[in-house]
Amino acid sequence: MTTLDSTTATTRPAALYAGLSLQVWKLIGLALCLAAAVIAPFLASNYHIFQMTQVLVYAIALLGLNMLTGFNGQISLGHGAFYAIGAYTTAILLDQSILPYWATIPVSGVVCLVAGFLFGLPALRLEGLYLALATFALAVSTPQILKYKHFEHWTGGVQGIIINKPDPPFGLPINADQWLYFFCLIWTVPLFVVGWNLLRGRSGRAMVAIRDHPLAASSMGIDTALYKSLTFGVSALYTGIAGALGALVAQFVSPDSFSIFLSISFVVGIVIGGIASIAGAFFGAVFIEFVPNIADQISKAAPWAIYGVFLIGFMYVMPMGVVGLLRRIGARLRRLAEGGGRR
Repeated sequence: MTTLDSTTATTRPAALYAGLSLQVWKLIGLALCLAAAVIAPFLASNYHIFQMTQVLVYAIALLGLNMLTGFNGQISLGHGAFYAIGAYTTAILLDQSILPYWATIPVSGVVCLVAGFLFGLPALRLEGLYLALATFALAVSTPQILKYKHFEHWTGGVQGIIINKPDPPFGLPINADQWLYFFCLIWTVPLFVVGWNLLRGRSGRAMVAIRDHPLAASSMGIDTALYKSLTFGVSALYTGIAGALGALVAQFVSPDSFSIFLSISFVVGIVIGGIASIAGAFFGAVFIEFVPNIADQISKAAPWAIYGVFLIGFMYVMPMGVVGLLRRIGARLRRLAEGGGRR
């Protein structure tokens, strides 16, 4: 008994220390990533700053979709529609009101929150492929609705709406592209912090329970209908904010900018980054921003064939996404370290 107690006593502090050190390393890694994100626009050209800004925008949209599909199990092939609603809300407010550009972002988020929640109510009757088909129909119809002649006064029809690039405030010694990058970063950081707390808390556990065992979750007192609708709304809110920021970055919105391929790209992004992963949103955003350009540079004649090869290769090497691969590598390194310590 004495030997067992002493062994347990020495093992527990070691395990606690290992857990604390892992958390410390994670915090250090996050701090380094944030520092790199702040320094990056001062070392890159305006075009590369634009690309990095798009990565931030897509990361917000992918986090929203991952909440719905990865954590809650509701398959959506139509989140490009909410991205379009957020973009057009900002564009219309800037074109026909006196609101400053920064005030249009939360308005776009609220509009998409309401739209997502209302769409989620009838979608409660649908699951799996049937829900995916309904959201697919939403994505297909949205560009046509934006072109509808009776809405041209607001949407600009097929011509779209041009948006002026905002200037840096307070006389900051940076150019407009750098300011847009920092403006998107200012939105990205708190949105990810809120998302992390939401998904790691009680609401997140309820969402995962509904995804894995809906009957068991309902028997435990979880209001599945409410959680599904709210998840749809919050997911649309994130995607709408991303669309609003994307409109400012692109300085232009038109119906053809929000085709069904945008929704498919979002699904590709969460799969590449890692299903039910918060950090995976950034890896997926990097993929959908840079890989099409790389494929186009490799072959002007058949860029999408090259894109397909990249996609198949990623899925073959990383079936659980980039985050899944990193987790496997981290687990293997920890086992090697523990084995070396025991020896």
